[in-house]
Amino acid sequence: MKNNKSSVSIRICNLQFVNLIILIFFSTSFSVAQNVEFTKDNFKDQKDKLKEAKSNIDKGNGFYDQGVIYYKQAIEPYLLANKFNPENALLNYKIGNCYLNSNSKLKAIPFLEKAYKLNPKVDAQIHYALGKAYHLDMQWDKAVDEYKTFQSVTPNLKDNKALYEEVIKKIQECYDGKTLVSKPVRVFIDNVGDAINSQYSDYGPLISADESEMFFTSRRASTTGGGMDEVLNEYFEDIYRSTKVNGKWTQAQNIGAPINTKRHDAAMGLSPDGQTMFIYYDEKGDGNIFQSTLTGTAWSKPERLNKNINTDAHETSASLSSDGKTLYFVSNRLGGIGGRDIYVSTKDDKGKWGKAVNIGPTINTQYDEEGVFIHPDGKTLYFSSKGHNTMGGYDIFKSVFENGNWQEPENIGYPINTPDDDVFFVMAANGKHGYYSSFNTNGFGEKDIYMVTFLGPEKQMVLNNEDNLLASVAAPVKEEVMAAAIQIKEAQLILLKGIITDEVTKLPLDATIEIVDNTRNEVIASFISNSSTGKYLVSLPAGKNYGIAVKKDGYLFHSENFVIPSTANYEEVKKDIALKSLSAGNKIVLNNIFFDFDKATLRPESTNELQRLVKLMKDNSSLKIEISGHTDSKGPKDYNLGLSENRAKAVVDYLVKEGIKVSRLSFKGYGETQPVATNDTEEGRQLNRRTEIKIISK
Repeated sequence: MKNNKSSVSIRICNLQFVNLIILIFFSTSFSVAQNVEFTKDNFKDQKDKLKEAKSNIDKGNGFYDQGVIYYKQAIEPYLLANKFNPENALLNYKIGNCYLNSNSKLKAIPFLEKAYKLNPKVDAQIHYALGKAYHLDMQWDKAVDEYKTFQSVTPNLKDNKALYEEVIKKIQECYDGKTLVSKPVRVFIDNVGDAINSQYSDYGPLISADESEMFFTSRRASTTGGGMDEVLNEYFEDIYRSTKVNGKWTQAQNIGAPINTKRHDAAMGLSPDGQTMFIYYDEKGDGNIFQSTLTGTAWSKPERLNKNINTDAHETSASLSSDGKTLYFVSNRLGGIGGRDIYVSTKDDKGKWGKAVNIGPTINTQYDEEGVFIHPDGKTLYFSSKGHNTMGGYDIFKSVFENGNWQEPENIGYPINTPDDDVFFVMAANGKHGYYSSFNTNGFGEKDIYMVTFLGPEKQMVLNNEDNLLASVAAPVKEEVMAAAIQIKEAQLILLKGIITDEVTKLPLDATIEIVDNTRNEVIASFISNSSTGKYLVSLPAGKNYGIAVKKDGYLFHSENFVIPSTANYEEVKKDIALKSLSAGNKIVLNNIFFDFDKATLRPESTNELQRLVKLMKDNSSLKIEISGHTDSKGPKDYNLGLSENRAKAVVDYLVKEGIKVSRLSFKGYGETQPVATNDTEEGRQLNRRTEIKIISK
């Protein structure tokens, strides 16, 4: 019996020891999660440090209580206080909330989690804040759980209609995000480098259609006047420029006056040729669109667009069509579908912007749209939206104009789009590269500019031959081999660019480039080459027969013809043009004179070229010219000679009918005797079939 009592005594002691260990464990765990207030009782021997911490909290509250826009400035003093006492629920919650509204949003998670652990009732919106933080970190399921918990624990949530609907929307964004992330698009995303990006915020990239130039907005120390935005505690915005040389971006330079001022100056739109810029100025708190034009190396003083574009509301983004006649822009004016909507305006015959029209509910939603960009192909619209199937914040979408309507917008996908704001996206003419700005912890500064390279869909997976042999005699263990990627379908347009010079002096000229729809006999666009460099760049969307004329007073015009099928893929054509002066002996080919097959009947598509020739003769009343016809070598020589002469005569007859004196005109057919190319290929024969004019005397 004595031994049994000893055994029982030992067991009781052991049990008491275990209970003591368990009690110590739970006590320790409870103390870790214990909320600690900033009071003297909790910090009896640290009065000075407590006073300093409370002072930092007061400083942080001074910013926090002013609203979201000031949250960023509250972080630093809050963190100093948190370093002294990291166990305060409310302070952790406020730090997390501040980070949620900064460029370092994911830093919010540990602070919000700790705030909830210290005090689950720290704030009525703790679950909503945690939901947003997990949402931004693409922890979709946890985010949905927190959003739904917020719905269940918040009394009378439905009475707050805006918040109620916002939570429902965010839950849907998580579902959409989960779907988009499961099917990522094939892209490379690369930082464009430190020649453009700095330690400061760099954003809003704008590119010329051929990617030779980039303009962007930055808040760096070299801002004009050196002024600071007191609210954001950042330098004022200025516009910078970089050019691509041998495939690399040059060091960005401030473009200076008259565009950049001592206040905020932001780049919002650029014409495809890089010679017209739209700038955002906020002079009176209304935020309007201004326009500046590059003449030589100097930008003109920006001018406010008319009242059809600018209103007392905010106009925040603009994009010009490739023909320069249509402006897409964003405004939050009254009467829209949502908050910020996309509008469109066209130029009238006097060059004035007409009444703006809402682009419609296919594109615009009840939420905000922003960052509109019309591609040089004239039919693909890129924009950012908080509506449609966004995964959070603004996502980038595209829509194509077909059969008279904008098609349902398509989310361009993850990883380009994220749960945070993705906005101000622009696309190069070739459709392979896009540019946008984003925050990344591995970047150079607060926001950096990135280039997206679209790779297109993958080919089907295939088995290699060795695997096929093994599979026939052994267990089905096989290696999957990925075939080469299919390149993304390129944009359907021709990008024509080059330099216009004087044929003799080789000096650059500011000539007018006129684009004609030959089928409709309509001038659809007009541009001017740069007077300093002679450079020009025009976009020719597929599906038209284009006539192009380069004109300048004192010179013969130069014409080109491009017939671009609607199925044509992207092509970049470089063509330098040397204009010939009005001197005896100079001659040009009339590339937009067309005849019926095997006849001397002028086709209607020739009208614009013929009228151009009429104008040349009327503007230079003493000019005498010879019209000459030429053929290829197919067919009998005598027949070709007669056909070429009849065609030359048809042009003369047209000019006479238009009032040009016959004494100033002569014509001759040369048949196949003056070829300019080989007659052994169709391309060569086409060049040989031509109509020319030669100056006899001036």
